[in-house]
Amino acid sequence: MASTISNQATPRTRAKARTMASEAVPAYGLGDGVLSFRHSLLARERNAIDRALEIVGRCLRETHSQFTSPDAVKAYLRLHMAGEQRERFAVLFLDSQNRALAFEIMFTGTLTQTSVYPREVVQAAIHHGAAAVILAHNHPSGAVTPSRADAALTQTLKAALALVDVRVLDHMIVGGTSAFSMAETGML
Repeated sequence: MASTISNQATPRTRAKARTMASEAVPAYGLGDGVLSFRHSLLARERNAIDRALEIVGRCLRETHSQFTSPDAVKAYLRLHMAGEQRERFAVLFLDSQNRALAFEIMFTGTLTQTSVYPREVVQAAIHHGAAAVILAHNHPSGAVTPSRADAALTQTLKAALALVDVRVLDHMIVGGTSAFSMAETGML
């Protein structure tokens, strides 16, 4: 389940997407936002949205945009991970200029946990030629507070990736419409 959607949208593109989403939600008769809207879609509608995201990703890659702020990364990750019903662990692989090389959902677990294998994360970083990574996982409960296990996993992955000269820039947790950055809070 790998995706190579990369880079970020311009502020104008994001604003247009928000406007379109806010207009689409009432059209489907939903009052509680995009996450409820996403779950109410038919399978063929979700597939069409997934195909559209792939096309947008290809277009964004051509612009060679950089992730220049944690907020840009949070928005990107919320787009790809919010509203999932199972916990997923993903990695955003970056080059030396913080341009996205690939985004890959590497592990899928249960409602409350997922197993992560450092060896596979290191292999994927080498495969993509990454100079840095941003780790991410979602909490289907919506809570974004990191657990002790989240903090320990981050340190384990940071040490493993350092052995192959790949920097861990952040570990973000996505829950509902929020995202938590371990780097912003000094946990990294």
